[in-house]
Amino acid sequence: MTLTAGAVAGLLAARHPGFVGGWYALAFLGIVLAHVSNNLLNDLLDTETGLDTESYPRALYAPHPILSGMITRAGLVQAAVAVNVAGLVILAVLVGARGLVVLAFGGAGILLNLFYTAPPLRLKKRGLGELDVLAVWGPLMIGGTYYAAVGRIPWQVWPASLPYGLLCTAVLMGKHIDKLPWDEAAGVRTLPVVLGEGKARRVTELLMVGFYVALVGCVVVGALPWPGLAAFGALPLLWRALGALRRPRPDRPPRGFPVWPLWFAAFCFTHTRRAGALLVAGLAAATILGLGPSWLR
Repeated sequence: MTLTAGAVAGLLAARHPGFVGGWYALAFLGIVLAHVSNNLLNDLLDTETGLDTESYPRALYAPHPILSGMITRAGLVQAAVAVNVAGLVILAVLVGARGLVVLAFGGAGILLNLFYTAPPLRLKKRGLGELDVLAVWGPLMIGGTYYAAVGRIPWQVWPASLPYGLLCTAVLMGKHIDKLPWDEAAGVRTLPVVLGEGKARRVTELLMVGFYVALVGCVVVGALPWPGLAAFGALPLLWRALGALRRPRPDRPPRGFPVWPLWFAAFCFTHTRRAGALLVAGLAAATILGLGPSWLR
């Protein structure tokens, strides 16, 4: 998802005066490291607070770095520090090149990254983690990478950053619905815990459908080029995801299902992956051929 967000930003920026490929590449690397940092910190802090255990879904659908014995706690701390230092160096270089606006984007990203799981805020535990993801994978990643590449940010970038952010939020909603019984028992009030499973499923459906509505809206107002509508090619996977959200979760996984006990997250993610890839393909065609609104040409 982070690679897709970075690609969207780059394709929106590529034809603009002031675009510097080197700064774009550095910003792209920065958001990837930020995502790596988020994953490392989540595993570290959730283990420290006792949320991640051998019976919690995080340790069931994939090897947990500490609980599986892959790495020690000290080793994970060292890895997190190394990744964050590298990210801060990139941020400092980009601030020197593009100014303090980059610091505003980067600082906001760092705070949301840290306090997603870290006390005292622990946004995930307060039903705000989903809003965190919408802000990060939408305006912060796409807008911040665009600004680092070009040195300014026209108004069109803000609405253009929202459709893909909605999809990323839907993936997290699906994951939190899957984890709802465990989170509720642990006192982790994710948005699905706050809303209840039924309402959370409907919100997840609205987020995925909202991607297409927002995409059309962005084309109409000239924030995105019309070839971006290629993302509508993901509609079959949308129908499949909506169908899964409207049926009871199975008691056991189908043969070969790779990420159990996650279920809804898998359908949301495969839809997001396809829709994001088609969106990038459409934007790439628009960039190469000079199609779309005048601000992109």
